[in-house]
Amino acid sequence: MVPVPCTVAHIVQSVDEYVAAAPKDKQATLRRLRRTIKAAAPKASESLSYGIVGYKLRRKAVAYFGYWKAHYALYGLGSRVTKAHAAELKPYLQSKGTIQLPADKPLPYALVTKLVKARIAEIEKAG
Repeated sequence: MVPVPCTVAHIVQSVDEYVAAAPKDKQATLRRLRRTIKAAAPKASESLSYGIVGYKLRRKAVAYFGYWKAHYALYGLGSRVTKAHAAELKPYLQSKGTIQLPADKPLPYALVTKLVKARIAEIEKAG
């Protein structure tokens, strides 16, 4: 059985444990995704939230990420950010608040950086 975020969250206490509990073929991608988000949002706090990895700045969600069997997912970037980057996000399956990144293709780390930085700017502008 492949662990999924809602299951893993009940058995891990830290983001390091979350990544270590993921299937071996997902761990390197999760580590890089984590580094990418942390580099784009160095002042954001990191925690496990809702069974996935989350980042907050000034108590506001910056981004969350998780993994599933066939994809990685980004959550919580906000509709303004996703609408502003709609053309770049067009290749990815989306639903309200979720961007699915296929696990069988390289992740668009530069796009992740751009989205996270846009979300940070939105939070900072709001004060």
